[in-house]
Amino acid sequence: MKYYILFILLAFSYSVTAQSVFDDYKYIIVPKKFDNFKKENQYKTSTLVKHLLTEKGFNAVYEDAFPEDLLLNRCLGLLVRLHDKSSMFSTKEIISFEDCGSKEIYRTEEGKSKEKEYKLAYTEAIRNAMKSLDVINYSYNKPTNKPLVVSYKKDVKKLSLEDTSDTPKSMKKQVVIQEATQETQTYKNLEPVASNYKKPSKKIEKIQSFSAEEVLYAQEIENGYQLVDSTPKVRLKVYNTSVKDVYLAKQGILFAKEGKWFYEYYVEGSLHTKELTIKF
Repeated sequence: MKYYILFILLAFSYSVTAQSVFDDYKYIIVPKKFDNFKKENQYKTSTLVKHLLTEKGFNAVYEDAFPEDLLLNRCLGLLVRLHDKSSMFSTKEIISFEDCGSKEIYRTEEGKSKEKEYKLAYTEAIRNAMKSLDVINYSYNKPTNKPLVVSYKKDVKKLSLEDTSDTPKSMKKQVVIQEATQETQTYKNLEPVASNYKKPSKKIEKIQSFSAEEVLYAQEIENGYQLVDSTPKVRLKVYNTSVKDVYLAKQGILFAKEGKWFYEYYVEGSLHTKELTIKF
């Protein structure tokens, strides 16, 4: 009887801990291709994981379809990992969840299947692993803490050499202090020494490179937009002009032509044009 009660208490404690960990995150990010597979959504693993998570009350999204707030703050989401522990006679899968710092915050029990057909085996193993989440009643806790604002405005005091009233007038412009007596011989030069500091040479800013398949998302900023990738990382900032669908960039221009976006810039006197895929 004692062991049974202890088991119940441990299970309850584990459930509460796991639940509180998940409640800190708004999204679960599902890869289109898990690391241990060669093809995207092989054996329907990605669609199955997303479906099961959504069924359990989580807000699951694919890695290439971030909502706007997740684009701005990747730490709102946990990334799903699928760990294949299969042997010759059975398929074994474990599901883990990592935060934006790649720290694992939860891992399911091992799900097993002895089905011989791959799709059926992975489906059964993943479903069995997902049963670890049955005890979790997920509810996102939106942060309510206001940012702490620290001001040092009143703490700053200015010191003027001219106001050091305790300093003798004879010392204010004195650059050499010398004492020469029979007992003591000292010499101290207070004259400023020229600095050997050299201003670093200005580095030439590199031109951003873009791949043909890359999708950029336009986020409105003052007087223009910033284009971010799915990381999200700011790849380019463009600014409004008086001409419709023409924007200025630091190193070139962005413009629309026949429904497509192009980025033009010069490199060592040579004009380059890149077609970009942008979602506004």
